Amino acid sequence: MKYNITIGIECHVQLATKTKLFSEVDNDARDKDPNTCVSPVDYALPGMLPRLNREAIKLAIRAGKAMNAKINSYSRFDRKHYYYPDLPKGYQISQFYHPIIGKGFITLPDGTKVRIEHAHMEEDAGKLNHYDTYSLVDLNRAGTPLIEIVSMPDIHSAKQAHDYCKELWRAMTYAGVTIGDLFNGNMRFDVNISLAPEGAKELGKRAEIKNLNSFRSVERAVEYEYERQSKLLDKGEPVRQETRGWNDATGKTTFQRSKEEAQDYRYMPEPDIPPVKLSEEFISEEMAKVPLLPQDYREKFSGSLPADTLEVLLDYQPLMEKLSEVKDIKRIANWFASVLLAEEKSYEMLNDLPSAEQLNELAEMTEKQELSSTGAKEVFLKFFDPQMGKKSARDIAKELNVIQENDTGALEAIVDQVLADRACAQAIADFKAGSEKVIGFLVGQVMKASQGKANPGAAQQILRQKLQ
Repeated sequence: MKYNITIGIECHVQLATKTKLFSEVDNDARDKDPNTCVSPVDYALPGMLPRLNREAIKLAIRAGKAMNAKINSYSRFDRKHYYYPDLPKGYQISQFYHPIIGKGFITLPDGTKVRIEHAHMEEDAGKLNHYDTYSLVDLNRAGTPLIEIVSMPDIHSAKQAHDYCKELWRAMTYAGVTIGDLFNGNMRFDVNISLAPEGAKELGKRAEIKNLNSFRSVERAVEYEYERQSKLLDKGEPVRQETRGWNDATGKTTFQRSKEEAQDYRYMPEPDIPPVKLSEEFISEEMAKVPLLPQDYREKFSGSLPADTLEVLLDYQPLMEKLSEVKDIKRIANWFASVLLAEEKSYEMLNDLPSAEQLNELAEMTEKQELSSTGAKEVFLKFFDPQMGKKSARDIAKELNVIQENDTGALEAIVDQVLADRACAQAIADFKAGSEKVIGFLVGQVMKASQGKANPGAAQQILRQKLQ
């Protein structure tokens, strides 16, 4: 690579409160008609004053814990002035001078630490719906409580940018800070990208790609911007400091506007909201409510699970909680990773997981070779069947008729029956002549004669003893 790439990411996280940040209306506008989740505070009628949502403060503290960050006991709100049709007040209530969350870090799966510069609380703006010749304003989202997490420029590849956003999503959803619905914009990523010649002491001019809402889009946008900016630098042309949009269909970024600086917003203290002062006791109480986080599970299961399996399952917090309750972690984790997540409606199935007792019994039956790997998978999937899911693993296995025959006497009788069959005479002769591959045919005949109940390994062992 001719140029070094440096990436910093700002992430807007919608807090999972019942009501908005400064008004007492529904915070969940999904599937609601436009402008139905609003109050006079949200559309800035004269004389309407904001009132701070206490629950949003609590969730911000938990977010700080999830990012290994310092919680500031003193924080304050400011007015960020700019005009846009979906911002009725003409300013956004944010935190600029004294944010609630201080420095922290996020650890990526490869061990890289990305530093967090700070995270501040703010209200979201509304949304513009664009049509052929006009646009309409929907204020349902106005006043939604957000934290904006600002990373340091510690990311240096598209893959790292992808992993950082995903790990941040995991941390926020595990901590219960946000629902984490990327499709509906619960988390949105603004990616700042700059290139500089190798060995340069200063960073290059940056472009900011706005409002990305998937990890793959983040990765693709970084790859595209590297190509776009490197071509400009190759031709001796400057990279403009600007805001750009991302088109997922074309895989390209497009110019939106020149990049504003902090002074362009004319920040001033918010006079209608007093400073937020938090006691150490209050902060500690909220931090204690944060459950195990992805990095905790990595450390907990590092000696029990392969790293690739663990990274797949870490996307699903309920699975990690369930694995903490079971005995044969590796076997059960493999069922979740390779069997459940391969199902078309696996995400819905995660809403009602089998009990630890069911999973432990299934693992024990498999270990004792009472079930083949195929039979175990069949029983495992039945745990998610509303008609059978509450039954024990053994009861389900009996109903499916998949319990293997391990009784040596019974298996010997079946093997004798197969060896006495004239249809197997040639296979027997071939084996005695040194052809190993025919043992598979004979095991198949034993399985057929037992209606699939024979333990294949035990059947093969008996066959060899008798043939030799």
